[in-house]
Amino acid sequence: MINNTLKLQDLLQNDWKIVLKYMIDSDNFKRLTSNVETAYQAETVYPPFNLIFEAFNLCSYQQTRVVIIGQDPYHGFGQAHGLSFSVLHGCTFPPSLKNILKELFNDLGVMRASGDLSDWASQGVLLLNSALTVRAGEPGSHASLGWNEFSKEVLRVLNKKDEPLVFLLWGNFAQQFASMIDDSKHLVIKTAHPSPLSANRGGWFGTKSFSRTNSHLKEHGMDTIRWV
Repeated sequence: MINNTLKLQDLLQNDWKIVLKYMIDSDNFKRLTSNVETAYQAETVYPPFNLIFEAFNLCSYQQTRVVIIGQDPYHGFGQAHGLSFSVLHGCTFPPSLKNILKELFNDLGVMRASGDLSDWASQGVLLLNSALTVRAGEPGSHASLGWNEFSKEVLRVLNKKDEPLVFLLWGNFAQQFASMIDDSKHLVIKTAHPSPLSANRGGWFGTKSFSRTNSHLKEHGMDTIRWV
């Protein structure tokens, strides 16, 4: 259940609210709002309602330098907190996150003790899921609520930024958005998905997403990401 006085658009607190105002004012967003709020009233949904836009609130539009695209939030109890691939500190690492951190160690020799990636977000990494909510125990269950169009608008406005961003497209799902990104301006890194099924087939380990990202940022005069 959610606070009946709290609306979806109220959760977006920083410059994203201005940048996406045309989307927030649209009929599509009104339908999305109705669908999402109804879902939270009727079923168990993750992340907690107040954290739906956590990725945006921790990483403003102006600050965004790197984008990592996931499919939807973790669908188990106590895992999702609004950032793709991230879990709250103290949670067991899901398999995909384990492989992300294993590749991070292989790439840069740094080892994280926490699966909470909020520190990445606060440095300008937008940890974006295509769908920002999910029904408990049912991955992909909220894909039809209208989130996909919202996420596409986010990518459209980011693609227009003057700064040459980095887009990390891990797996086939994320790579379907590649056509929306101007790769003559931005760096687009495509790899296999870090899930065990995909990663173990090859194309994930050794792809050096993290060092390549920092090399690009440094080359263009931007601060690098402290991944640890």
